[in-house]
Amino acid sequence: MNSHLLRRPATRNPIHNITPENAGWTYVCFTLYRLAAGDVIEAGTARREACIVMVSGMAHLAASGQDFGDQGGRESPFDGLPASLYVPANSGWRAEARTDCEIAICTAPAFGSLPARLIPPSEVGQETRGTGTNTRHVRNILPDTSPHAESLLVVEVITPGGHWSSYPPHKHDRDNLPAESLLEETYYHRIRPPQGYAIQRVYTDDRSLDETITVQDGDVVLVPEGYHPVGAAHGYDLYYLNVMAGPKRLWRFHNDPAHAWLLKK
Repeated sequence: MNSHLLRRPATRNPIHNITPENAGWTYVCFTLYRLAAGDVIEAGTARREACIVMVSGMAHLAASGQDFGDQGGRESPFDGLPASLYVPANSGWRAEARTDCEIAICTAPAFGSLPARLIPPSEVGQETRGTGTNTRHVRNILPDTSPHAESLLVVEVITPGGHWSSYPPHKHDRDNLPAESLLEETYYHRIRPPQGYAIQRVYTDDRSLDETITVQDGDVVLVPEGYHPVGAAHGYDLYYLNVMAGPKRLWRFHNDPAHAWLLKK
């Protein structure tokens, strides 16, 4: 039986279209397009800001009356750092594919107080977290330390085959700062080679939500609440693009007490 948290890719555009209305939440929207060279998409942001991430391929980007030129170019999300474009609320944007490409549009509520801005690969922060088979590699596109967004938090993670990520299990579903922030989250998963799979569990302390999901290449998993660890099957590297947003633009998480001892090893 399919989980209500799992969204499989569509066969035509938009490949994914996660909205507050169809997700049953308030803040995060995630849309994905796969374009052939020459295809064009354009839209307005209305009362939402957007981070347009070049998951793969190259496109000519424009927003808020500015031309940002050809951006992107990596063959797959596993290859190198991304180029992204921040678009404020109440603005228009346009992308024309120069090559076959995959473009993610991540949005959240905003007032439009910031300018449009390119986030080139050179400005994407990199860090490695964890040790042993808990090692994963993080690419910070719009972390909470960046002043260049009102609501959005956007990050990519590479988890090598056989490793765990978002682990030890943590959650961020209570507006209880400074200990914990309330953030909805989407995981857009890609797998290399693509016939592989990963496992993601989403569960709450009282187990009123407790689902273990088999993730295939191209799937999205919704995390409205609860802990949400991910394991990549041996031999298959896992990429995911995270989008988070909530009432405050801070990432403060709470580890599952049953597994917090792992942090002391």
